[in-house]
Amino acid sequence: QVQLVESGGGSVQAGGSLRLSCAASGYTYRSASMGWFRQAPGKDREGVAAIYHGYTYYADSVKGRFTLSQDNAKNTVYLQMNSLKPEDTAMYYCAAANPPIAPSRMVVTSRVDYWGQGTQVTVSS
Repeated sequence: QVQLVESGGGSVQAGGSLRLSCAASGYTYRSASMGWFRQAPGKDREGVAAIYHGYTYYADSVKGRFTLSQDNAKNTVYLQMNSLKPEDTAMYYCAAANPPIAPSRMVVTSRVDYWGQGTQVTVSS
């Protein structure tokens, strides 16, 4: 059973930075793709970024501003978010696909097997 626990959300002004963490248990990095999704009030959940074996994929809306990384020893993924905009305000969810799939497919199709509980990110103008 895969369990995902997010942390690092909060409130920041536009242009600021936050780093989200997702600690995973119940699997190894070889057996799952990991990703981040977000859902703003009144909007559908959308894929933000995903990673598998060092390969990453980003949604166009965050490309160049967000960086996804993975610490295999800690079974933890990090989402570094820079140059934050008010439109980045959302609940951010960590997710895993097990068995793994290509990061691009995970972001585009939201093909996910496990979800974290979410962490709120609020960006004020």
